[in-house]
Amino acid sequence: MAIVLLTSVHTMAQKTLVTATKGKFLIGVAVNAQQVNGVNPIETELIVKEFSAIVAENCMKPQTIHPEENKYNWNDADKFVAFGEKNKQIVTGHCLIWHSQIGRWFFIDADGKDVTPEVLKERMRQHITAVVGRYKGRVKGWDVINEVFEDDGTYRDSKFYQILGKDYVKFAFQFAHEADPNAELYYNDYNVEKPAKCDAIVELVKGLRAEGYRIDAVGSQAHMHMNSPTFDETETSLKKIKAAGVKVLITEWDISILPSPYEGANISVNFKYSKEMDPYREGVPDSIQQKWNKRMLDMFGLFLKYNEVVDRVTIWGLTDNTTWLNNFPIRGRKDYPMLFDRNNQRKPVVDEMIKMSKI
Repeated sequence: MAIVLLTSVHTMAQKTLVTATKGKFLIGVAVNAQQVNGVNPIETELIVKEFSAIVAENCMKPQTIHPEENKYNWNDADKFVAFGEKNKQIVTGHCLIWHSQIGRWFFIDADGKDVTPEVLKERMRQHITAVVGRYKGRVKGWDVINEVFEDDGTYRDSKFYQILGKDYVKFAFQFAHEADPNAELYYNDYNVEKPAKCDAIVELVKGLRAEGYRIDAVGSQAHMHMNSPTFDETETSLKKIKAAGVKVLITEWDISILPSPYEGANISVNFKYSKEMDPYREGVPDSIQQKWNKRMLDMFGLFLKYNEVVDRVTIWGLTDNTTWLNNFPIRGRKDYPMLFDRNNQRKPVVDEMIKMSKI
């Protein structure tokens, strides 16, 4: 009897997220250059073993891949795409147009003044054509536009918007489609659970599709906190996007266990460090950990419930040690938002997620 029990436990230990979610949705993870380059071989092994899809955490963002006019840094992006191909994982490109992590040169002329709409449009075309064209046929889909709207549903007052108005969104989708007609194209944003923001995104999607532009899915970043967004808000957003006729991608999922100084992920805001906002430096109390586990399972269960429209669920990072939330929005904090701990061990909640996926 003991031998049978041991075999059963061993078999369960071999089950992975990728095998459990097969037929439900792709399970993805954001990877960094060190993981792709083999600097952290244990992390690299976990990425290959547990996930069916990958997205670049930073190496494809405009600032990194296109730091100066007519100058491109392809090295890390090339390795990232090759890594996915080698390991038979679905590759997503992230991201083509974003107001953040983009070179200031994109928007100014030789005198340091804003460029004309014609110049900015042409720079967008060249950038998108170069990046998408380089990986044509090798990347399943692209986060074409990142974070167009404020939480109240108004357009973000970015340089793209100031110079080109709303049409910059259309131009981005147009140029991406022209560069690779077979690639899927996505709109990506955070706080999609906010009603006004979700409604604005849905109207944008409907408008683009009515005019003949390709858009295959809305990416909900799903950077979550312990109390927000609520389960009902999240479910409502999924229903609204489904009704718009496109797929849903959970693109940057994490659940911070720490107190939040605000709701959302506006990268322009910084806060000073305080011990009150960093309560778990010596470890997470079991009662708090159980609450986090339940939060994670509740949301994962929701994604499973809507798996006919949820096409991919991507975790934004692999381990608690490498998560961006250790430094955001307060530098120096110690967070625990990932499925794998600081010792590269998968947390018990993963086994529960695997069980849920099999139901």
